[in-house]
Amino acid sequence: MSRRTPALIAAAVLLPLALTACSSAESTDAGPEAAAKSDGFPYTVKNCGVTTTYKAPPKRVVTMNQHVTEIMLELGLTKSLVGTAYLDDKVLPKYAKDYASVPVLAKEYPSYEQVLAANPDFVYGGYGSAFTAADGRGRDAFGKAGIETRLNTESCTKGDQPMDTLYDEIREVGRTFGVPDRAEAWVKQAEADNAATAKKLAGVKPVSVFVYDSGDKTAFTAGGEGIGNELIERAGGTNVFADLDKPFGDASWENVVARKPDVIVIYDYGATTVEQKKKRLLTDPALADVPAIKNKRFAVMPLSDAVLGVRVPAAVEKLAAQLHPAGEAASAS
Repeated sequence: MSRRTPALIAAAVLLPLALTACSSAESTDAGPEAAAKSDGFPYTVKNCGVTTTYKAPPKRVVTMNQHVTEIMLELGLTKSLVGTAYLDDKVLPKYAKDYASVPVLAKEYPSYEQVLAANPDFVYGGYGSAFTAADGRGRDAFGKAGIETRLNTESCTKGDQPMDTLYDEIREVGRTFGVPDRAEAWVKQAEADNAATAKKLAGVKPVSVFVYDSGDKTAFTAGGEGIGNELIERAGGTNVFADLDKPFGDASWENVVARKPDVIVIYDYGATTVEQKKKRLLTDPALADVPAIKNKRFAVMPLSDAVLGVRVPAAVEKLAAQLHPAGEAASAS
C-alpha cells in the first residue's frame, strides 16, 4: 500500500470542506435572488414616460403631496418613509399616528438639497409640480443622484377611466414595494364600495355640478380627465366642465353662468376657508342667476378626497349623500 504524506492527507480533508463552503456560498448568493424572483422581483414598470426596473423594494422613501403619502400609509409602508412634505388638509385619523412618526421635510415642497439630506433611494410625487425641473427637483436630477422616482399617474394619464387608473396606481405601488397582496386587497374592497354606492344611486337623476377649487378672475375647476370628474359622475352628478381635457384648469365666469350648475362643489384646503369661498360666490352679482347660487346648494370636499388616492371610494359615497339627500334620492328612485 502506498503511504499518504501529511500534506496529501490535509489536502484530502480540506477538499470536501472547500467544496462544502463553495456550495454554501453559492446557496447564499442564489437564495436572495431566488426569493426576490418569487416575490415579483426584478419588477419593471413604466411610469409617466420613465421606465424603471426594481431588483428589490425601495427602502428609504420621500413622499411629496398628501395623497401619495396616504397611499404609502394605507399599504402599511410607514417604516419605508424617511421624509414627507406638502399636506393639503389633515391626514385621515386612521393614519395620524403613523404620519406623526415620519419627518416632515417642508410645509410645501422641499428643496432638492432638503430631499437629498434625507438620503432617499425613492421619491414619490403626487402632482407634476413635485418634480419641477426649474426648482431643481426634476426626475432626471434625482435619477443622476441614483434616486428612483414615481409620479402619481393622474398627472400623466389621459383618455381612460380614472378609477381604473387609481386601481393601477395602487397595484403598481404595491408591486414596487413588494406588497402586491395588500394592494389587491385594497382594490377589491374599493370595487365593492363603488358597487354599493352605485346600487344606492340606481334611478337617481344626475344633477349638474360646478367644482370651485379657487380663483377670482377665472375659476380654477375640475376638468374631464381626472378622478375628480369620475367621482362626480359616480356620485350622481354631471361635471359642467367635463369638456376641459385635463384634471384641473381655468374656466371663465361667463361659462359658469352659461352652464347653469345645480350644485357647486367647493374643494376645501389651504388658507382660504370654505365660508370665504362661499361668500365670494354668493356676493358676485355676475353669478346671481346661477341655479346653485339662487338655491344656495353647495357640497364640500377636502381636496385630498378629490385626487388620485385611497380616499376616492369613500369620497364618492360622501359626495353622493350631498348631491342627493335621502329624501331626494328616494323620490327619484
